[in-house]
Amino acid sequence: MKKGIAEFIGTYILVFVGTGAAVLGGGAEGIVGIAGIALAFGLTIVAAAYSIGTVSGAHLNPAVSIAMWMNKRISVTELVYYIIGQVVGAFAASLTLSGLLDSAGKSVENLGQNVFEMGTVGALSVEIILTFIFVLVIMTVTSQTKGNSSLAGLVIGLSLTLIHFVGIPLTGMSANPARSLAPAVLVGGQALEQVWVFIVAPIVGGILAALVAKYLLNTENDSVEA
Repeated sequence: MKKGIAEFIGTYILVFVGTGAAVLGGGAEGIVGIAGIALAFGLTIVAAAYSIGTVSGAHLNPAVSIAMWMNKRISVTELVYYIIGQVVGAFAASLTLSGLLDSAGKSVENLGQNVFEMGTVGALSVEIILTFIFVLVIMTVTSQTKGNSSLAGLVIGLSLTLIHFVGIPLTGMSANPARSLAPAVLVGGQALEQVWVFIVAPIVGGILAALVAKYLLNTENDSVEA
């Protein structure tokens, strides 16, 4: 239960700060820009990793939790708690952002939802590839034999920042089903119609990363192989 609560808090921070920076900063073309939005998401991971990460590992993302479960780092029960905490935390963050925008007299039609204008296959490919990169880094840097626990939070945060540089111009960058689902449900329209892409693609990318980490990089071995 504590892990689920920790994931709720961490995902709330991620979605509130990340989407808040995108919305209040005027999007990719605004004063914050792509670099600022990318850093907002990346730095929240760093902050969460060295705080609630001491309890849950700070997955903050169903795709990451599914990859961890596949490689037997968490149980089925933990997986359920993690995903519930992540989804509820994301909705709480989007509702908070919506309430603040409304109280400030600003439009609530933009909550940082993900949409794409490119073809569906292209959007799926972008999200799968970038999520694969992100989760592969996570699975490696948190490995007992291959990783570095003291630097894991920083490395993961920088990796999330990295993939946003490519993803924002193409899909708005998700790599996280919870992060995309909450604003899409609240805003509706095109975002809700396309949200399945931002659920399916990150999960596929995460699963592929878990398999590569386990069978190619040997991240789950008890001892380092020569």
